[in-house]
Amino acid sequence: MADSLLFDKVLGCLLAAEIGDAMGAPAENKTYLEIIAQFGEITDFSGSGTDDSALKHILCDAIERSRGYPDADAWAEAWMRKQEQFHSGLFWTPVMNTYWKLSAEGIAPREAGLGNMASSSSAMCISPMGMINAGNPRQAALETYELAGLIHHNFARDGACSMAAAVAAAFAPGPTVDTVLAAAIEFLPPRSAGLMRSYIEKTLALARDTGDYAAFREGYYAGQLLPGIAMPDARETVPVALALFLLAEGEPARAIRYGANFGRDADTIASMAGSLAGALHCANALPEAWVEKVRASGRRDQAALAVMLVETIHRRAADQARVMAGIDALDKVSR
Repeated sequence: MADSLLFDKVLGCLLAAEIGDAMGAPAENKTYLEIIAQFGEITDFSGSGTDDSALKHILCDAIERSRGYPDADAWAEAWMRKQEQFHSGLFWTPVMNTYWKLSAEGIAPREAGLGNMASSSSAMCISPMGMINAGNPRQAALETYELAGLIHHNFARDGACSMAAAVAAAFAPGPTVDTVLAAAIEFLPPRSAGLMRSYIEKTLALARDTGDYAAFREGYYAGQLLPGIAMPDARETVPVALALFLLAEGEPARAIRYGANFGRDADTIASMAGSLAGALHCANALPEAWVEKVRASGRRDQAALAVMLVETIHRRAADQARVMAGIDALDKVSR
């Protein structure tokens, strides 16, 4: 993949996620009927995102510090360098549970997710793991399982693996909506991650059967919302984000708007659907006015993050090339 295209895909993934987070924020915890009553339709945004983006940026810091090989310990260390953010009231309960385990109890990072409530906190920020495993969704899922253990121990961890694999698949040669969606399921172990697989498959089936955003949204609310949960977890957000990506035909602006107007955990849904669509179609597929708002927000320089992630992708590829060269040399000796 040419460097310019790789950069554009990485930047598209970052920007679309950031935009989706900001656009969905006003609709968080609202039903789609409440959104219609209050906004009509959300088609624009102000601000610069929520905890979804903040946690993603901390993950990017861990990736940079670890030279492209982050694990739970590296991510935990990145959290400790940003302690002021964790004291600001920005983050949701399971993230704060982990923070206090790390900072006050000395719990090992790989064990910190044990006992935490389910949420979308791992999946919502995990797209950089897909990017640094560009074109290798299996490896993205494997590495994400280790990393997401910092926050989760259950199906929420599997949801993060699904999203990372899908993002990685968007960087493979000749990606399509279908190949991205296939990767979201293919690399979840059938027995270990069967619950997440079943939620994704059921939700995608509804999207394909309805074939229309409004009909899908109405049908999902009527029959598939998680019962008794005010703030939905990854069993809802990950499948819905994938379904909206499908219904938007992978087009970034549509995927983001669909997520923002879906309601419930709208910022997370719009951010995840946007990250997939942005990776598939690159930064230039996003409305320039939206991109300029992100640039003007001053939160983080997304282009600078993209440069770091592209350098990381190349560094990992060079490492793999050295490994293969060593294997070839052993083969020659053995002959």
